[in-house]
Amino acid sequence: MNLSLRKELIARLSKALTKLGLPENSAEISPTAASHFGDYQSNTAMVLAKSLREDPKTVAAQILSQIDVSDLSLRPRIAGAGFLNFRILNSHLVQHLVQLSYDPRLGVPCTSSPRRIVIDFSSPNVAKPMHVGHIRTTVLGDALARIAQFLGHKVITDNHVGDWGTQFGKVIYGWKHLLDSDRLACKPIAELVRLYREVSRLEEENPNVSDKIREELVLLQQGDPENLSIWGKIVEFSWKEFEDVYRVLGIRFDHQLGESFYNHALSPLVERLLAAGIARLSQGAVCVFFPETPKLTDKPCMVRKSDGGFLYATTDLATLEYRIKAWNPDAIWYVAGAPQSLHFQQVFEIARRLGIRAELTHVAFGSILGKDRKMMKTRAGDNVPLANLLQEAITRATQVIGQKNPSLSIEEKAEVACTIGIGAVKYAELSQNRLTDYVFSWEKMLSFQGNTAPYLQNAYVRVRSIFRKLQGTLPETPAFCLHVPEERILALRLLQFGETVPRVLEDFRPNILANYLFELANAFHSFYEACPVLNVEEKLRQSRLVLCRLSKQILGKGLSLLGINSPKKM
Repeated sequence: MNLSLRKELIARLSKALTKLGLPENSAEISPTAASHFGDYQSNTAMVLAKSLREDPKTVAAQILSQIDVSDLSLRPRIAGAGFLNFRILNSHLVQHLVQLSYDPRLGVPCTSSPRRIVIDFSSPNVAKPMHVGHIRTTVLGDALARIAQFLGHKVITDNHVGDWGTQFGKVIYGWKHLLDSDRLACKPIAELVRLYREVSRLEEENPNVSDKIREELVLLQQGDPENLSIWGKIVEFSWKEFEDVYRVLGIRFDHQLGESFYNHALSPLVERLLAAGIARLSQGAVCVFFPETPKLTDKPCMVRKSDGGFLYATTDLATLEYRIKAWNPDAIWYVAGAPQSLHFQQVFEIARRLGIRAELTHVAFGSILGKDRKMMKTRAGDNVPLANLLQEAITRATQVIGQKNPSLSIEEKAEVACTIGIGAVKYAELSQNRLTDYVFSWEKMLSFQGNTAPYLQNAYVRVRSIFRKLQGTLPETPAFCLHVPEERILALRLLQFGETVPRVLEDFRPNILANYLFELANAFHSFYEACPVLNVEEKLRQSRLVLCRLSKQILGKGLSLLGINSPKKM
């Protein structure tokens, strides 16, 4: 396709600013919040007025005198404190719609600067169930990977699993002394959690148990065959549960390299840090200090404990070096909770000192809260297991579907319930600003009204229902009629898909795409109610059918980029 409507307007605005001797990179255009203001809006005059010390309306009038958009838009209007409002000509909308109807990418441009990007997300811990807190990293990371790949980047996804560390001393000790084989066979992860808790209790009661735990950990680290065998079984049990969760979520990874994969590299790494003067001994431990880095001045990073043990920072640095050597990425994105911000600041600064030049980004996110606005827990105070939550979503969706469409077969009901339930959980996450905490609400996320996955999926199903009734075929060369406001608003929303998707990666915000899809679904529902499609004269019928087809394609593609499936029936 040619330039998007927004980029066309930006180009014209930039040209006008150049004529006025103003910085052309100040040109900014965005869709209006409400259609009565026009289609697009610019606050450029208001921004420039501050530096020019002039009245924003005066600056807006100067821009208006120089801008030429006569072939794109009605004459722009100055509104409010100095906004410039643009209303695109119907004839120009139609030109773009024709192009869109032939475009397999639905208006989304491929990047002109493709990069190789490693995305690190999910990262559950072995011997523990994945819990509700893993929703954000898993779903957000997957959506970013899908969108980056669609935009033309080479994406490598890596699930950095916590399969090594001090906790295994406790679990192996419990395995040897407290294991219930029947429980292990029925619910292995629950049994491993029980062992960990029971050994922790014993450790508090008897300090000698701590020594035994350390002995088991040392044996594991030294490669003792028995302890390695037990560790291998623990990892195997955990992976089975992880894979079950990922299968339900429809998420896959290119690599799943756990912490144990890097264990051999930790000691040599620390020695290199010491030799290079990046790290130094401090009270028996090896630490990196940051006297010249303002945010880290009084926050040293330990990479080896005084007892010889290593830390998360050590493993993350070894992982980073491996990724650079094996995959040569331009960028690495770490999708992890906001509380890990300090950790990543330290790791990234040490990486810079090691000579690593790839762009390193911590894609942080907030927490999921219960109705009491506290961290979401079970009644026993434990983290809510993710597998349980996903099954609850499917169960609740089954009930909703049974009420709305009892004629579905058992097989259809099961398929639709899974699509709606899992989609609802994902969308509840992705429709939020990633940095905010949000309250988890079954009632809201499974509602067929409002900004929810079922509402968007229902719009998709509505479009499909039109084509199931269609007799005949669509025209090879579409001719559009935009006679009523609902047609025009829908057309404009369809054309904004290509503007929206690239913006997601500007600040790693899938909620931009989610909110766009919600606006598109609103526009389609309004169109559906106001505009008969099949029982109108032929030219209008063909125009509206193509609008419907584009709506179906863009809703389906947009949901897919968020990792959400579109049902055939609801």
